[in-house]
Amino acid sequence: YSELVERQLPPDSPERGLVLDIKTAGLRAKELVKQILTFSRQADQEHQPVQIHLVIKEALKLLRSTIPTTIAINQDVVDCGMVLADPTQIHQVLMNLCTNAFHAMRESGGELSVSLVMVELSAHDTLDNLPLVPGPHVKLSVKDTGGGMSKKMLERIFDPYFTTKKVGEGTGLGLSVVHGIVVSHQGHITVTSREGHGSEFCVYLPQVKVDENGSDDENEDIPHGSGTILVVDDEDAVGQLLQRMLTSLGYKVDFCSSSTRALEAFQQDPDRIDLVLTDMSMPGMNGAELTLRIKQLSPTTPVVLCTGYSEIMDEKKARKIGIDGYLLKPISLNKLGQTLHEVMRAKGGGGRAS
Repeated sequence: YSELVERQLPPDSPERGLVLDIKTAGLRAKELVKQILTFSRQADQEHQPVQIHLVIKEALKLLRSTIPTTIAINQDVVDCGMVLADPTQIHQVLMNLCTNAFHAMRESGGELSVSLVMVELSAHDTLDNLPLVPGPHVKLSVKDTGGGMSKKMLERIFDPYFTTKKVGEGTGLGLSVVHGIVVSHQGHITVTSREGHGSEFCVYLPQVKVDENGSDDENEDIPHGSGTILVVDDEDAVGQLLQRMLTSLGYKVDFCSSSTRALEAFQQDPDRIDLVLTDMSMPGMNGAELTLRIKQLSPTTPVVLCTGYSEIMDEKKARKIGIDGYLLKPISLNKLGQTLHEVMRAKGGGGRAS
């Protein structure tokens, strides 16, 4: 919905900035859920070139609204180029480090300082101190003016389940998770602290060079099209949203909240439907079963599966049963338009995308 509103507002509209913040928050929530699911399945994380300073600034905006004003937040965050990372995990690293710093200062207040700079590590640095490859790195620093830590505490600070907090205030997993994320990014984390003088955590991540001429999918023109799409989803709210999105892209839409009724509608006039866009988890007949029935009636009619997390279906399985396109909810307008364009072009018959 935020994307649909964004398209109707002028570029200089103050409301457009608010809508973009809603969109960003929604995308971040999507990525957090994806990360939880990935972690629970022990799958590989997807690392991509990320402008880390944008992730840090976004996290600091969220942080300011959650930390009391008795703690001042100082930031010195500059553009340090790209790192190969999972942006959601980088977000998590900063939030965990800052939350840890907050707990060290919550009783008496203090200053939280966050900086992001580029540093050039030499062979001397990597041999003597940091187990990193020499070259340009991004250094993220999180510093607090709390009570600091003893040498004994520093030795165990990244151990799982080690915590200095009271019972019920923490699991002791925060810093061990941070350490694991940093290591998985071929980076390194250091900590310096003295009792009574606060603490500072420094995260080093290797910088990567990226082709500046590469295209940004989200900024490309969204492909429009024509033709009739049968949308099938047992949730009316989702179906109505898809209907609005597709209409804005130039398509005509028939919506059914029941897979059984959708099959009946398709049987009555299959030639009128150019593409079927169906949910996976539905009562009576799920999206996979509906796809098989539709393909039996009309093998050339393209079917796109639009689903949330499913234990019984993934993109590989979807392709095996004849599904032509696979979308994970929540989907962006760009991703929806691009997928329909590619599927219809591949079929070369019904449906027109431009």
